[in-house]
Amino acid sequence: MLDPISLTAVSAVLGAVGSGMANEAGRWVWESTGGYVRRIVGREIPAPVAPGELDAVALMVSERLRQNPRLASSWTAFASRVSSTGRGAPADFAPRAGQPGLPASVRFFTDRKEALKSLDREASRRADGTPRLALVHGAEGMGTSTLAVHWGVRQSGLFPDGQLYADLAGGTTVARGAGTVLRGLLRQLGVPDEEMPTAADQLSEFFRGWVADLRLLIVLDHVHSAAQIRPLLTSAPAVFTIVVARSPFPGLDAVRVPVGPLADKDAVRLLTQLLDKPAIAAARATLPSVLARCGGSPYALRAAAPRLTGPVSGTPAGGDPVRAAAQDTYGALDPGTARLYRLLAVREWPALDAAAAARVAGVTPEDAGRRLEELADGLLLERNATADGGARYHYRPAVRGHAESVAVQEDGIAGCSAAMARALRWYVDVSTSAAHQALPESWRVPAPSGTGDAPAYGSRGEALDALIAESGNLIQAVHCAEESGDPDSAVRLCRSLWPLQLKAGRHEMLLPALRAGARLADAHLPGSADAGALHAQLAHTLTELRLWDEAEALAAARAEEAAGHKRGHASATEFLGLLRLRQWRFQEAYDCFEEADAVLVTIRAADEGTADVPRARALLERHRGRALRGLGRFEESRERLETALRHFRADGDTYNTARTLTDLAETWLDQSDTATARPLVEAAITTLSGQGAEYHVAHLRSMRERCTAGEHGGG
Repeated sequence: MLDPISLTAVSAVLGAVGSGMANEAGRWVWESTGGYVRRIVGREIPAPVAPGELDAVALMVSERLRQNPRLASSWTAFASRVSSTGRGAPADFAPRAGQPGLPASVRFFTDRKEALKSLDREASRRADGTPRLALVHGAEGMGTSTLAVHWGVRQSGLFPDGQLYADLAGGTTVARGAGTVLRGLLRQLGVPDEEMPTAADQLSEFFRGWVADLRLLIVLDHVHSAAQIRPLLTSAPAVFTIVVARSPFPGLDAVRVPVGPLADKDAVRLLTQLLDKPAIAAARATLPSVLARCGGSPYALRAAAPRLTGPVSGTPAGGDPVRAAAQDTYGALDPGTARLYRLLAVREWPALDAAAAARVAGVTPEDAGRRLEELADGLLLERNATADGGARYHYRPAVRGHAESVAVQEDGIAGCSAAMARALRWYVDVSTSAAHQALPESWRVPAPSGTGDAPAYGSRGEALDALIAESGNLIQAVHCAEESGDPDSAVRLCRSLWPLQLKAGRHEMLLPALRAGARLADAHLPGSADAGALHAQLAHTLTELRLWDEAEALAAARAEEAAGHKRGHASATEFLGLLRLRQWRFQEAYDCFEEADAVLVTIRAADEGTADVPRARALLERHRGRALRGLGRFEESRERLETALRHFRADGDTYNTARTLTDLAETWLDQSDTATARPLVEAAITTLSGQGAEYHVAHLRSMRERCTAGEHGGG
């Protein structure tokens, strides 16, 4: 059995705690660990960030524990409460059934025998420690994605633990970051967001740990480069990764599986499967021209099948059968559907729905939904798979290119700009409305636009889910606003992302948009409350991603520049204190909270933000209690926390009531007083009942188990 005070054991505990900071429970444990380390070493130790720093802290702790049996006993009890499963899947883990897997395969699949054999060989070769990896490549519309999916469906028996799919272009030509893709793959495995590490460098290791013993197929579609997918690759012997790209690229040691044009006989076979033999016989005169125009592209052939007996244009200019097929289908649309097709393509929206399309085209959502379905049936749009069963769509890159060029020709620059402006206004309306409904008490969330078109949601959770569903579009809208010279819209969009940061943790995805919003606020709204709010949002996400140096510089600068704006000054100083808690600099954190409170008490009835002051001061009381706990001043800590608790209970703030009860319980547990901690834990569980806070409740239940074990001499 491993000695719990050995260097190896202490390093494992510190590493597990650092990897578990993706949620409120993980941050509680992290702060507790900092307090333990401070008491063991006898002085403040900055929180480790790099691996070398963690090893140095572990060495100091291990040496002190060997010198002090009382501290060793206390640390051993604490270490037994820390989950160490963050490095990989637990022994009894089973991938969650019903999670998103491969997209639906096509019914009719022709030729590609050699490509399928190549994939068979790579999947079945003897494991030798190298990644089991294939690169399927070919021009757009040649069926590269279809090949990968079809092979996966056909060979599903080889992968009983699951088949994962990720679109690395995110529905657009803008590549998605590795962190965002890794989180999506882990969600498909059933891993809760709250269990995933926040730092990008830890996430790749975490993913490899989870899949190490699983038999999985992973399809990575629309890959741009080797660097983009390197963090996603694993040498796990039973994991097969298929990479799909337009063309081969350097830096990837993979079996290359080229996918070229179908031969004429296979093209005719596909058309026959899609139609029937009499239809092909009736089209004998036009068939050679159709085959020439389609250029062996399965996409173009599928698009051409309904018009096989009609007039056929010549070979596509530039040899692009996808654009040629799009032009042919476009020519058969009615004017209203053709207009919708053009105007939606002015910007790369990752997941269009009927409500957005209706606003852009000036029609009813019902009419827009009908026309979107018509475009999808004609292969001019792709249907997105959505968790809620809703209908969303996106363009193939080449088809969108065609639609955009036609829009410029037929609607002109003014018409295209007007369509983009309407889409931008829609996403501002949707985001501000949903954000306000998800987090109505937060002053950081902008007031709704008040147009009346944005939907109303039945609960905060539904509003948050709506923001999550629209997150890709909202990020695109921020960049759209920046490029079109509309800083006000960009700022409102970014401020509407706050619930996603606070409750959904989509930090890697949101970071570029937040940087853009802060940049625009600095340029166009310097010194304003909007600028301050965006700086705080950006600093929050930087902190969650453990980019602490950048977050500290931003927070400190904001605290200084906001000196003339009391609410902004207090908020920036409070944030700096929260960052100090994360860094185990507890005395500095306490001083920041004191300074922030001193600013808040100067806010008078006529000042901006007066209504926020009582809740803000109660939060500062809670934060001061956390800092005092880290300093080992437990009695003072509990006094502060109990003051905050009285306010939250009186105000009906159940979420912060539960958080403060948990803080109090943790403070008693830090002193090994499980009997006093347990009723606090029970009260927190009761407070959160029915609010959908599953992970927080799960953490509280584990605390209750620790209390029970302690009361019976087990902890």
